[in-house]
Amino acid sequence: MNAENATVVANAMISLWQGEAPATLRVLSAVPDDGRDYTPHGKSRTGWQLTTHLATADLWFLDCIRKGAFNWDPEAAKQAEASFGNARDVVKFYETAIPTALDLLGKMSGEELAQSVDFFGMMQMPRAQWIGFANNHSIHHRGQLSSYLRNMGSKVPDIYGASADSEAPSA
Repeated sequence: MNAENATVVANAMISLWQGEAPATLRVLSAVPDDGRDYTPHGKSRTGWQLTTHLATADLWFLDCIRKGAFNWDPEAAKQAEASFGNARDVVKFYETAIPTALDLLGKMSGEELAQSVDFFGMMQMPRAQWIGFANNHSIHHRGQLSSYLRNMGSKVPDIYGASADSEAPSA
């Protein structure tokens, strides 16, 4: 991928992410502080673990793309996830951190965006493409979390249109 193509791809992926962020914020905002220990299965994360992972992993991905290296620090991840007291804290974090991270990616040069970055020896892609991959990761966890909401005592917000919880009852 050349610099010009990388810029086009990055701008498209950033725009896509900016379009997805409001839906992610609606899902995060729907997480109740009661019922956050809900899990559908013993192998699954709790609602709260999923909530904090979604927010912190989104920022981690975007920061790693910007830095040009995927470095995982499990202790730092635990500390970041533990920094939230309630769902509103997560929403405030996401409202600030994600737009800032996307803005920083948008200011990168085409040459930087075209640079290939290794993901723990599993795959390599140009930074521009990683933005789309990170967005897919976010959507994946948002979908998981949205499927927990009713069992957590909340309602499913609009994501790609009205949900059964937001539709007006039929007469």
